[in-house]
Amino acid sequence: MIRRIRQGWEQVSLYLPVMLMGLLALGTWWLVRNAPMPQLPTIERPLGHQPDYFMKTFSVKSFDAAGRLQSEVQGEVARHYPDTDTLEIDKVNMRSVSPEGRRTVATANRALTNADGTEVQLFGNAIVTREPVPAKAGTPAQPRLEFRGEFLHAFTNTERVRSDQPVTLTRGEDRFTADGMDYDNLDQVLQLRGRVRGVLLPGAAK
Repeated sequence: MIRRIRQGWEQVSLYLPVMLMGLLALGTWWLVRNAPMPQLPTIERPLGHQPDYFMKTFSVKSFDAAGRLQSEVQGEVARHYPDTDTLEIDKVNMRSVSPEGRRTVATANRALTNADGTEVQLFGNAIVTREPVPAKAGTPAQPRLEFRGEFLHAFTNTERVRSDQPVTLTRGEDRFTADGMDYDNLDQVLQLRGRVRGVLLPGAAK
């Protein structure tokens, strides 16, 4: 009896590795069948020139560390384009205040500005105005300065205004027209290009 049991156990022992391999194969097949499908690598699609958000009838203000107003932007509708990280604004009204207190106001039918607002392109009835600057110790007064044109390119950090299209410049009572211009407010340098015409009134503030 003991001998038969021993022989039977030896036969089972011979087939045990085969049975275990069969169970392992069956388990592997079940895992493969029920495992989730591997995710295919995502293909990054290039961003199209489509807005990813809108703002309507808005006003955005920025202040310095002391709480003084640095700039304000108002508009009817704003559209942000992620591919260029630019903001397009309809019926824009912008104003900025330099650390010295110089106020500049810009309006246009449409504006296109970069992400930090340091570069602004104005389209359609564009007007950039620097308010009069009163005289200070050692510094003479500066009259009101206004630029008009269908296109003006303003750089707020460097206080420059450029245009490659006809413009009208009014400084106090003086008036100039040109086919293009480059104005640097910090260096007080104005370059007029193309056909330049001017009217200088005697006794006007210079």
